[in-house]
Amino acid sequence: MGKSKEKQTQEEYFVEKILQKRVIDGSVEYYLKWEGYSNADNTWEKEENLNCPEKVAEFEERIRQKEPASKKRKRDDSLTAASPNTSKKKTKGTDGFDRGLDPEKIIGATEREKKLMFLMKWKNTDEADLVYAEEANVICPQIVIKFYEERLSWKTNN
Repeated sequence: MGKSKEKQTQEEYFVEKILQKRVIDGSVEYYLKWEGYSNADNTWEKEENLNCPEKVAEFEERIRQKEPASKKRKRDDSLTAASPNTSKKKTKGTDGFDRGLDPEKIIGATEREKKLMFLMKWKNTDEADLVYAEEANVICPQIVIKFYEERLSWKTNN
């Protein structure tokens, strides 16, 4: 996929790495290391201003992997019934649909294993997971439509 970037005015800045995450007044922010800049230039940026879904997904996966096994087990034990999609194997554990979370919005899209995937933000949590687009199309079609509508641009002949 393309390079990770955030646009500000006419200049483009590229995200080298996401270092931290915080939530302020319900808004998710990431602490970014900018490509070609020193650590003194690192900044907090709101999630909605970022255009680097791959970097966000990598960061969220790193957080999930660092989570202690006991904490993961408690969350998984609290689930009552298996999802109807249990026959479909996921490569990286279970996503929010499998954990019974409600989708809030799609943050970005990427390709993994030659399949389109969405980075899905879940309601009432700071979590985001990569989910298969095929699954999102069935479970939350209006959220998928909204994601595409926000990115539509019409070419005008002047």
